[in-house]
Amino acid sequence: MIRKKICILGSFAVGKTSLVKRYVQGIFSDKYLTTLGVKIDKKTVQVNGKKIEFILWDLAGEDEFMKVRQTYLRGAAGYVLVSDGTRGETLETALLLHKKMKHENESLPFVLLINKSDLKAQWNIDLAHLEKLHKAGWKVMESSAKNNQGVEEAFTQLAYGILQDKDKTE
Repeated sequence: MIRKKICILGSFAVGKTSLVKRYVQGIFSDKYLTTLGVKIDKKTVQVNGKKIEFILWDLAGEDEFMKVRQTYLRGAAGYVLVSDGTRGETLETALLLHKKMKHENESLPFVLLINKSDLKAQWNIDLAHLEKLHKAGWKVMESSAKNNQGVEEAFTQLAYGILQDKDKTE
């Protein structure tokens, strides 16, 4: 079995923990719980006939008071950037976190999730900017931990990217 560390990154309250809980346990809760430091979960998936155990590092949200520790990022095989569609400024934080990850490892596979698609009528995010990122080769997806939209698909995309990366290095 292949074991891979995956970092879940984004601003506070974008839904990182809810996405992980939905992905690993298949449940959603409206209760907001702040992650302090890092919370680690595991999930085994099968992609292209290969078993991969994701070690999911749900990192505390980054904002002006709290910065993600660089040591938490080391050893990651991929990452999920999470932005809240209802709070456009969270995309900027995701872009800064992307730069941090690129500093750790230039070519890690990643997915950008624009979360809270169940609240799309309230979205306040620059769709033109998202389109530019998509055209630049980013995997940009909509998600909702509440209604399970895009959650499984995002991690599956990441698994494909990791397997591609692994095949290149072998």
